[in-house]
Amino acid sequence: MAVSLTDMIPPAHAPAFLAGCGWSGAAILPLAGDASFRRYFRVRDGARDAVLMDAPPEQEDSRPFLAMAGHLNAIGFRAPRILSHDLAAGLVLLEDFGDLRMAEALAGSPEYEMETYRAAIDLIRDLHAHPAAADLPPYDDAVYRREAALFPDWYAPAVGIAVDGDGYGAAWDRALARLDRAPVVTVLRDYHAENIMLLDDGMLGLLDFQDALAGHPAYDVVSLLQDARREVSAELETAMLEHYGPIDATAYAILGAQRNAKILGIFTRLWKRDGKDRYLAYQPRVWRYLERDLMHPALAEVRAWFDANVPPAMRAAHWEPAA
Repeated sequence: MAVSLTDMIPPAHAPAFLAGCGWSGAAILPLAGDASFRRYFRVRDGARDAVLMDAPPEQEDSRPFLAMAGHLNAIGFRAPRILSHDLAAGLVLLEDFGDLRMAEALAGSPEYEMETYRAAIDLIRDLHAHPAAADLPPYDDAVYRREAALFPDWYAPAVGIAVDGDGYGAAWDRALARLDRAPVVTVLRDYHAENIMLLDDGMLGLLDFQDALAGHPAYDVVSLLQDARREVSAELETAMLEHYGPIDATAYAILGAQRNAKILGIFTRLWKRDGKDRYLAYQPRVWRYLERDLMHPALAEVRAWFDANVPPAMRAAHWEPAA
């Protein structure tokens, strides 16, 4: 989906906000959007740059972002420093991490893939060595089930199939009952190559962590190594799992399947509800991850449900959505 002209126009109240925090007269340049209602602009004033996040308060609550950015920086990680904010106006001025995302860096220099993923695994393993951030809601079975339900709620009707919703929920209940109760850690929930920045000082910068919850350490490892937006080979995935260290294979498969089922629903919702059809291009890869995860014995009931309810022709590698 092309970026609309509206997406490129900063909010009318942005210049006054910037003037109030010492950036009067700065240029405001369109930077990026994401799968939410947030928009981003680069603010340029001579030799200094910052990023302006426009998060309309009626659609986005920026308080979790501010809290998690503060927590991550306080324990030695690199989240954008908050330069100023006006939550009522929906505006936050952030440190500018530049343009070198992990995904684009590796597209241009694939020979650095192994060492870059090692650094990303080191970061998440180090984060898991810290207690979960205070006051984070739990990433528990109720949330897992609600997220997994995005598949029958959005994907199934989009491809025109009627599915057994009750059976789907029951199958997930049985799978989640097999999930080990590992030490609870901060789960960023969207830790992947498009949300990791390569910074000039050699550190990795973190983005898109406002939905963090307190949950299982395997989740963010899955998020990185079963990346919807970037192909991660089975060989690289295996090497990085070994580099992370002991991780429960059952938990990795269950949370991988849960995440991938959720993503198929989210990407379909982005298309159907929000008009963002570019995410559909990633669905074949997500299906491949999901089908591989479902081969784990702990997911036998979930795999049987997919076999009974979703014919191969209705899986994303084999269908094209109508315009």
